[in-house]
Amino acid sequence: MINDLYYGMNKLYLLTGSNMGDSSLQLEKAAASIEKEIGHITRQSGIYQTAAWGLTSQPDFLNQVLIVETGITARETMKKILSIEKKMGRVRTVKNAPRIIDIDILYFGKEIIHEKDLVVPHPAISQRRFVLVPLNELSPHFIHPVLNVSNHQLLMKCPDKLDVKKK
Repeated sequence: MINDLYYGMNKLYLLTGSNMGDSSLQLEKAAASIEKEIGHITRQSGIYQTAAWGLTSQPDFLNQVLIVETGITARETMKKILSIEKKMGRVRTVKNAPRIIDIDILYFGKEIIHEKDLVVPHPAISQRRFVLVPLNELSPHFIHPVLNVSNHQLLMKCPDKLDVKKK
């Protein structure tokens, strides 16, 4: 008999980030909610501290990449992410504003999705060092399904020069 737990599973890469309150605790809470609501976390990067990107006059962020095995679709994953963020107290204001938690889908297997409110792979992966450093820690040889280069190659060519420090 096929083990339903692993049949039809998708490998999902998520980025979690926080720069409000106890950011380490927020990342832990987010991981626990992801494990409960979305799927089993099989690997997690170290936690990295980075200056805010975009809107720079705010506290540093802590970021972490999680690899999750899930049996749900990318669309359902996005719904659950928005629900987790809301339950944790995230209020969306202006783009790149401080936030208690941010959860982004980086990759959903090798799927390429271009919908109004869901784009996978995340369109800014190649531009953000705070994404690529922890992603490279976990999966340097994973090939970006649109750009057809590895995470390591993306990191080596990344134009973002913000310092990304492992905590």
